[in-house]
Amino acid sequence: MSDKYELREHDVLVIGAGGAGLRAAIEASAEGASVGLVCKSLLGKAHTVMAEGGVAAALGYVEPRDNWKVHFRDTMKGGRYLNQWRMAQLHAMEAPDRVKELEEWGALFDRTADGRILQRNFGGHKYPRLAHVGDRTGLEMIRTLQQHGIHCGMQVYMECTVTRLLVEGGPDHPKVRGAFGYWRENGRFIVFRAKSIVLATGGIGRCFRINSNSWECTGDGQALAYLAGAELMDMEFMQFHPTGMVWPPSVRGTLITEGVRGEGGTLRNKENKRIMFSYIPELYANETANTEEEADQWLRESTSGTSSKARRTPDLLPRDIVARAIHNEVKGGRGSPHGGVFLDIYSRRSAEDIKRKLPAMYHQFKELGDVDITKEAMEVGPTAHYTMGGVRVDPETQESRIRGLFAAGECSAGMHGANRLGGNSLSDLLVFGRIAGLHAAKYARSEQAVKLDEGEIEDASREALAPFERPEGPNPFLLHEDLKDKMQIFVGIIRNEEDLKTGLEHVERLKEASSRVHVGGNRHYNASWHQSVDMRNMLVVSEALARAALARKESRGGHAREDFPDMDKGHYSKVNIVVRQTPTGMTVEEAPHPDPPPEIREVLEET
Repeated sequence: MSDKYELREHDVLVIGAGGAGLRAAIEASAEGASVGLVCKSLLGKAHTVMAEGGVAAALGYVEPRDNWKVHFRDTMKGGRYLNQWRMAQLHAMEAPDRVKELEEWGALFDRTADGRILQRNFGGHKYPRLAHVGDRTGLEMIRTLQQHGIHCGMQVYMECTVTRLLVEGGPDHPKVRGAFGYWRENGRFIVFRAKSIVLATGGIGRCFRINSNSWECTGDGQALAYLAGAELMDMEFMQFHPTGMVWPPSVRGTLITEGVRGEGGTLRNKENKRIMFSYIPELYANETANTEEEADQWLRESTSGTSSKARRTPDLLPRDIVARAIHNEVKGGRGSPHGGVFLDIYSRRSAEDIKRKLPAMYHQFKELGDVDITKEAMEVGPTAHYTMGGVRVDPETQESRIRGLFAAGECSAGMHGANRLGGNSLSDLLVFGRIAGLHAAKYARSEQAVKLDEGEIEDASREALAPFERPEGPNPFLLHEDLKDKMQIFVGIIRNEEDLKTGLEHVERLKEASSRVHVGGNRHYNASWHQSVDMRNMLVVSEALARAALARKESRGGHAREDFPDMDKGHYSKVNIVVRQTPTGMTVEEAPHPDPPPEIREVLEET
């Protein structure tokens, strides 16, 4: 062990201990690899615990007509056909096995009357498809994966931050060989030597003022990969979940599960009018009810296990459509007193049903907003929730352009296209966490022991300590507040060229200020130091998001341009936006979108 840093060695290093990271670590361990699992906070505290509504898988327990082809079509349609079709196919085909596997490992899903896994309706899904545990599904998933994983022989490094990936081979043939980081408790450096690395660090929501994300979601994996030479893709597609709390201000943005609408909740404006019937897009018109009577019939029959001939309620349209509908209602002066709309479940279900099916929501509103959702409506509005963009990976293996570097979950791109359907995130974690872990272990098995470069480690050390060396400089916490405001205003739910250019100017200003950050005190429990590292990562992903949004001159899914309000059916339907690092800075390129083969096109065209 060096007196400058602690050295640890593994075949596979997994960075991130949410659902994707845990599943990757379990699979790599099952392949016989030595696995290290790094988490920024404590094991079991990952942002996955905040996923509430359920995990999407075509089990067919509630609706026998459901199958992987229907799920695949729903996913591609929800992503406006910009998904990597092979990822969407693998996801739909493998999700049922991953859910059954989770059940075998001890997950306690809600049950049907005859004892099978119960599935609920969710936005964009044709049939009841989400296996759930009340409205605490993510917590049950993490609990199950954690309890199973700790018996697989992996080494867990809690409260550890990775600041750099160690890469050899130069920009043309990069190859991963380890990672550099520090213990958050005492600031001591730690170096991991690894043959392969899986990034599973989650999202970027903390770049926005109003968001549903936990403090860990600062774009770490995306930034680490980008700075090491990997490509980021689809960064313009940021999902604003339509239902976040809007009151009180202290909890603005806190997530309200789509499961509320899946159980019958309706969105209403201040005139008590159901709003979503006015926002049914042409793409979904044939399968969406256009009267309250038909919508209620569909909900009543589908939730009772009866195959309904009625069309689906518009309250369960995909999230991008619902979020923009709420935005328009508020902008038109028809919103709730605190700048949202009303979500009504109390007039739709009994108090007993609400407390049984939505216990976390009942408790959340009672404790945080002094609102009893069994007696009154919730006030809701859009909140930055999920990024469809991330590290560009191979659909079959989840490997990036850097050999030995894999990514899975929210920090990878391709699966969801322009917009993610609710519930697909948890099955995404399971399916692609397993695939990434499997191929990372196979890659490590084929490689010889890697050799570290002391010069590279010394550079990473100097970078990490630089804020302590400066006699004065900006406060990283104030810079973060500034970034959140500017991203919310200029790169938010509705965009235009002028705003995006202004947003980029602010990002450039904050990049310069961040390079001069001063951190006082020592390295023990130094929150300012942690924030300075997070700021570097958030500025990388914020710039990538803004530049990609400026390049895509159309509105599609989670990307809405008021100066290009229509979805382009020509050029932009055939390209993905890719960003990468060059000696002169961040560049933006268009990558041809892969066409599906004839047999997959046939699946997409089936009714």
